[in-house]
Amino acid sequence: MSTAHLVSSLEGEDRTQPGYTGEEHHELSFIRKYVFSTDHKVIGKQFLFLSLFFLVVGGALAGMMRWQLGFPGQPMPGGGIFPDTMAPGGIILPEFYNSLVTMHGTIMVFFAIMPLLVGVFGNLLIPLQIGAPDMAFPRLNMASFWLAVPAGIVMLAGFLVEGGAAGAGWTSYAPLSTSSEWTGVYLGQQLWVASLIIMGFSSLTGAVNYITTVINMRAPGMTWFRIPLPTWSLFITAILILLAIPILTGGLIMLLFDQTIGTTFFIPAGSGEPLLWQHIFWFFGHPEVYILILPAMGIVSEVLACRARKPIFGYHAMVLAMISIAFLGWIVWGHHMFQSGMNPMLGTTFMISTVVIAVPSAIKTFNWLGTLWRGDIHFDTPMLHALSFVSMFIIGGLSGIFMASAPVDMYIHDTYFIVAHLHYVLFGGSLFGIFAGITFWFPKMFGRMMGEGLGKIHFGLTFIFYNMVFFPMHNLGVQGMMRRIYDPNEYEFLQPLQEMNTFISISVFLLVATQFLFAFNFFWSMFKGRQAPANPWNSNTLEWTVPSPPPHGNFAVMPTVYRGPYEYSSPEVEADFYPQNQPPPQADA
Repeated sequence: MSTAHLVSSLEGEDRTQPGYTGEEHHELSFIRKYVFSTDHKVIGKQFLFLSLFFLVVGGALAGMMRWQLGFPGQPMPGGGIFPDTMAPGGIILPEFYNSLVTMHGTIMVFFAIMPLLVGVFGNLLIPLQIGAPDMAFPRLNMASFWLAVPAGIVMLAGFLVEGGAAGAGWTSYAPLSTSSEWTGVYLGQQLWVASLIIMGFSSLTGAVNYITTVINMRAPGMTWFRIPLPTWSLFITAILILLAIPILTGGLIMLLFDQTIGTTFFIPAGSGEPLLWQHIFWFFGHPEVYILILPAMGIVSEVLACRARKPIFGYHAMVLAMISIAFLGWIVWGHHMFQSGMNPMLGTTFMISTVVIAVPSAIKTFNWLGTLWRGDIHFDTPMLHALSFVSMFIIGGLSGIFMASAPVDMYIHDTYFIVAHLHYVLFGGSLFGIFAGITFWFPKMFGRMMGEGLGKIHFGLTFIFYNMVFFPMHNLGVQGMMRRIYDPNEYEFLQPLQEMNTFISISVFLLVATQFLFAFNFFWSMFKGRQAPANPWNSNTLEWTVPSPPPHGNFAVMPTVYRGPYEYSSPEVEADFYPQNQPPPQADA
């Protein structure tokens, strides 16, 4: 049975018949249509609301961390969110601060950025951009979302159990996370492990679906090198997820056994090896970095080409660069472990491979600049976020070169220089890419346009406050301020840095407050925004050839693809865009 017929049989209708419009689909109940839906577009929206919720939670935890660092020992206004875990008066205790650090990093990586980029845009874009009526396995797609929900609930439940949430860091290094001899391993740490195991299965089901859909369900004429770059990036990301998540899941199961049934995989007292956990975690962890950035690269490539009204510069090079990044990402995990006592020759090998992986990233950066060169640039909200992504990714990449050098990394590894680098890549990179994608495809999701004026104000304030937060952290790191530190004033040599910490904390509060502008714009536009035409951006890709939002089944008739996705300002037509499914002039004749 072909994949297209498999989709049809799962949904109870034959979408492969000529002239299919989707009107033949029987009416579904509210719960079946919007809650337990198998429509990829609805599932994308479900991931959107879930991950935006966790983005708010992660931001709140970051604000509490920065309160402690900016105003150490002072009670939080209102007594804090979890007063039972604080000293009287709302003062954050050291144990709770460890939980804040752990849960902020975990929630942002696994429950906010990753679902936003992969769950939302993967579900929304892949079928529409390749001309498919839905995902290859709609019910499996539904399962991927409904596995993420209990995973999130289990993670947040850690704040409500005795002992509090996990506090061994978002990497949960052993033996800190394994033995009661070290930490008194408590239920919150075990819930952290169980949550990520469940979330791993959610990611795997989505990855299998994406890969199968792209390989088997492309429209006629949609050859591999006519696929838009967002779908290319999501396809490559799905392969990384399929290979990387089982590694983490295996390590998490071993860690859970150490915590519960007395095994000693990572406990030295039982002849276990703590470094084994580091190898397992980072062998997953470095591909995870590209799982978090590759989709944003694809999104930004799409926005830059469309809003500069130019063909993407070096389309084939962009695709090959993403493939190279995915391949090289598997051989550089050791640069996270330069301080673990590895053989210097092995460290040199990881150092060289880490420098080499900068090459395909640089290729993409120069291709983006080549796309912008002499383009008819439209400085609307999606474009501003995309340009910010490029500039912030360059800063994050340049700071990463320092860590690639083992001798330099020895000095800055556990400092705030690493915090700055990480956030320039994953906030300045991924989150600006997410903002670009949401504002660009919002009309396709909800049939309305987001407010442009408010969107530009949100972008400007976010860009300013973001750099006020994270750029000074480079200086903190160079001056020796350690990561995960509870009270810098306990160290005499860090006391002169308190004013800078206070400045950063105030900037964080302003940055968080600015996101309420985005939230207001998002929800107001969803119900009151200007009605969106089918193709408000004059884009070439197939998702803009159907109504906004698309009907059930997406396409009334299976589209035929005649060209690549970035034929802007083509001499063959008078308009400055040339949709992929528009027949060439000679075909009309």
